[in-house]
Amino acid sequence: MADITRNHRPTVWLPIPAEEVEGLPAELDYLFWDGDEEFPADPADAAFYVVPYMKGPEVVGRPLPRMSGVGVVQTLSAGVDHVTPYIRQLPRGVRLCNARGVHEASTAELAVALTLAALRGIPRFVHGQDAEEWHSGFYPALADKQVLIVGYGSIGAAIEDRLTPFECDVARVARLARRSPRGPVHALGDLPRLLPQADVVVLSTPLTPDTRHLADARFLAGMKDGALLVNVARGPVVDTKALLAELEAGRLRAALDVTDPEPLPPGHPLWHAPGVLVSPHVGGSTSAFLPRAKRLLREQLRRFAAGEDLANVVLTT
Repeated sequence: MADITRNHRPTVWLPIPAEEVEGLPAELDYLFWDGDEEFPADPADAAFYVVPYMKGPEVVGRPLPRMSGVGVVQTLSAGVDHVTPYIRQLPRGVRLCNARGVHEASTAELAVALTLAALRGIPRFVHGQDAEEWHSGFYPALADKQVLIVGYGSIGAAIEDRLTPFECDVARVARLARRSPRGPVHALGDLPRLLPQADVVVLSTPLTPDTRHLADARFLAGMKDGALLVNVARGPVVDTKALLAELEAGRLRAALDVTDPEPLPPGHPLWHAPGVLVSPHVGGSTSAFLPRAKRLLREQLRRFAAGEDLANVVLTT
């Protein structure tokens, strides 16, 4: 692991030019790399690697096997599943940090937007406008609905914060049961009891071996007729084949910011399945991203330069 007490200054690989991030510690050297074919220097000399944002695993993982001196790998995403396989190949003591605090507001906004759009018939109105058709009538409201948030971390809590003014009832599920300021958080084992009560199920859980295909055929069969599944987590949290069966039967509806596969290829049946609304994985990529990402990097690198504990450590090799 890199030791910043050595005579030379530790090197940081940044996907944002250092001159665009005010207040970076002067004790560190900075190199810009945003996934280009050529590396800015020998990866073995990097002490702190900030993973390029919105680049595929094959891009962001390419320098990691050669980063023999790295001490910290910092993602700019809430999820770390795209780099975890590479991280486990690194020497002992490397810390993997996520971007907690960067994406909560934007992802929660989209979760609520997708929920409202799907319930209130917005896609039908858009198609109606294109065809000059007037689709009046009664549509479901979010008010008085039972909403189940599966994955009650910082993003799940932010979703509930934004749901509260809509006068709906919220239940919470995480890996382990606990108390939250808003009420009890149930364990995953309580899903069979909670799913049949929910009008809307929002997935905001990280992708791990335990959550891959969490929303499988059994999970989906446990949802009530006409319920809405909203996925702002990762595409593989849902079993796509099982979801398609429910959509095509007309029993469930879905609003998906993430899909499996992703990007969703032309001709995939999810594009035209009944009752589905698809957005192209834009939960965190908003105008709020860059200032919050810079704030996170400034604080993490200050801590690193000062030899202090880092925030958001999710894994140590």
